[in-house]
Amino acid sequence: MNIIIGLLIIAIGAFCQSSCYVPINRIKAWSWESYWLVQGVFAWLLLPLLGALLAVPSGHSLTDLFTADHMFDINMTILFGVLWGVGGLTFGLSMRYLGVALGQSISLGTCAGLGTVLGPIMLNVIYPEGHHLEKLTVSVLIGVGVTLVGIAVIGVAGSMKAAQLSDEAKRAAVKDFNFPKGIAIALLAGCMSACFNVGLEFGSGLHFAATSGLFKTLPATLLVTVGGFATNAVYCLWQNQKNHTWSDYGKRSVWANNILFCLLAGALWYSQFFGLALGKGFLTDSPVLITFSFCILMALDVVFSNVWGILLKEWKGCGRRTIAVLVVGIAILVVSSFLPQLL
Repeated sequence: MNIIIGLLIIAIGAFCQSSCYVPINRIKAWSWESYWLVQGVFAWLLLPLLGALLAVPSGHSLTDLFTADHMFDINMTILFGVLWGVGGLTFGLSMRYLGVALGQSISLGTCAGLGTVLGPIMLNVIYPEGHHLEKLTVSVLIGVGVTLVGIAVIGVAGSMKAAQLSDEAKRAAVKDFNFPKGIAIALLAGCMSACFNVGLEFGSGLHFAATSGLFKTLPATLLVTVGGFATNAVYCLWQNQKNHTWSDYGKRSVWANNILFCLLAGALWYSQFFGLALGKGFLTDSPVLITFSFCILMALDVVFSNVWGILLKEWKGCGRRTIAVLVVGIAILVVSSFLPQLL
């Protein structure tokens, strides 16, 4: 029963993440770099900080964790957060050129596979005495492989979509649709986004002994997102300067609307990793699923993003064969989420 609850919580987080771009469409009169920075303040700083505070027992403070004894792991966690930030930037561009459904599918699929595998590999390089490669069991590797097959099938559906629709129809669904450019950016976004889970692995020991298992990974999540925020903030402020969009922040007439929807977008985005932390707390009886949980989250992100893609009519005008291939890809991803536990 606990496993079902844990997977359900992760699924809810995935649904929230796949929905985070919907509020962004309601932001008015701000350039991309302005609203991306503001929603990042909520998604990568304020909300992760509030989440991390849940992991602090009475009589302690969060700074008690950040001591010289943990400094190497802290620095590595933040470093991989900085690298993940590059993935976050290109992730947004992948949706600009491919749409919510296909952009998230390729990016998150690549992230799911690499993130699951790279974490134990990197930890084993630094701490070989920990035998971290033992986490990559046959069941986990098969699950990752099936996930990547599902992503590939969805990619085929995207390619079929690009071949079937006219340029006008593509741009009606996705304004700046560009399949070759979008695929390249999406793959880069996925590779760099995988660093998030590597950062979580390095920060896995950053918690108090008395911390509930539901919240143990939240301090590490904060450090990763702080690193990612630094990357995004530098780029966005540079874009503000380059594009002369500093005036966005002075448009008082839209502040209430834009702050509200930036907060909502940030909360929905952070929900995926808050849900991942809570979900892991219910998966303690299944080490395989704990290792595979990041891949499950990313796979379900893809499933729900494609649901949104259908609702937003990004697949409108495609033939039945294309839609059938898309549905098969989604079904494979759903199966991959439970497969390791069944093997």
